[in-house]
Amino acid sequence: MLQILHNPRCGKSRTCLAFITESKVPFEVIHYLKNPLSVDDLKVLLKKLKIKPIELVRQKESVWIENFKGKKLSDLQIIKAIAQYPILMERPIVINGENAIIGREMELLQSFVG
Repeated sequence: MLQILHNPRCGKSRTCLAFITESKVPFEVIHYLKNPLSVDDLKVLLKKLKIKPIELVRQKESVWIENFKGKKLSDLQIIKAIAQYPILMERPIVINGENAIIGREMELLQSFVG
């Protein structure tokens, strides 16, 4: 079953959710702002995404700019920042078993969902 890490206030996330809903594929919505991912959950997610922690960060978010921009952070420190401030996480994220994508591009989303 697909999972979508969703932020209802994000247009890209709403578009992704609408596409998955229309695709008739079974899915689960995870409201990651209400139920933030733990450090361990984020580590698993990063493996599925096959990206570095910094690539998961929305670096234009005010929380990032005010607290982290310009600092030399380890991967673990970045993961902890995302766990503490889930708004920093790129969205939407679609998970299918051991694979995941950041579903901002419709072509990528279409090929991933099938």
